[in-house]
Amino acid sequence: MLTDLSKIPTYDTLGVQERVERFQKRSIKKSSKTEGLRKILSMIDLTTLEGKDTRGKVEQLCYKAMHPHDALPELPTVAAICVYPSMVGVAKNALKGSSIHVASVATAFPSGQSSLKVKLDDTRFAVNEGADEVDMVISRGKFLSGDYNFVFDEIAAVKEACGKAHLKVILETGELETLDNVRKASEIAIQSGADFIKTSTGKIQPAATLPVTYVMLDTIKDHYLKTGKMIGMKPAGGISTSKLALNYLVMLNEVLGEKWMNKNYFRFGASSLANDVLMQLVKSETGFYQSANYFSKD
Repeated sequence: MLTDLSKIPTYDTLGVQERVERFQKRSIKKSSKTEGLRKILSMIDLTTLEGKDTRGKVEQLCYKAMHPHDALPELPTVAAICVYPSMVGVAKNALKGSSIHVASVATAFPSGQSSLKVKLDDTRFAVNEGADEVDMVISRGKFLSGDYNFVFDEIAAVKEACGKAHLKVILETGELETLDNVRKASEIAIQSGADFIKTSTGKIQPAATLPVTYVMLDTIKDHYLKTGKMIGMKPAGGISTSKLALNYLVMLNEVLGEKWMNKNYFRFGASSLANDVLMQLVKSETGFYQSANYFSKD
């Protein structure tokens, strides 16, 4: 049952922005930066979510996931490959023998504009194909019209349909209008069974931002202090540079602490980010930047 949402904190937008700016000014030493870049690589959900996706493209992405850069074989692999349900079987087969998870978007991604039956069928299909994780979208129209119980019940039903697969709940924060709405949607997602809360589909702008991620991390922290249960976080969309990803890691560490600094509780939803991280790691190892031509285009 959804608990009273009237007592949740409210946010001053300017205050949150000032807090976020402080995270961006932290000085990071070279050794810590290299460690951070390796951690970022291990937290990436390498993603392809296009209508033109093919078996070959997904298989190539899976190869890259397992072999980020052959010149540096000691690098960690990414956390997961994220694809449409129709490509889950392809990814599962291509990743056989690795520890990389297969994540599937579902529930009429990215709009969420479909019936509950269709959303549950979508989820069950992905899980039956082998998905380890399901990324669902909430019904933003229902949320913005104040029908919070509908949103809660829908997430809870999808969570049940996931079985043993982990559920990431996408809020699509760019459509939620205010930070207070981001907090409220985060609360609903957590209460209804989310294993992770996720900012965005990556299909609209703005996608992930530091301020909305801060609010979502703050929600996770308060839930942990009340219940002792750790919930994961996934900013997705628009995080394409190592510098920005390091800002997110600094914020994660300062808001939630070391226990969340791993792929079990924090992910980046990205594709181009991986190449930038690899370029920075090669520079750290050799002293020289490699051309972008040395890295696959995803």
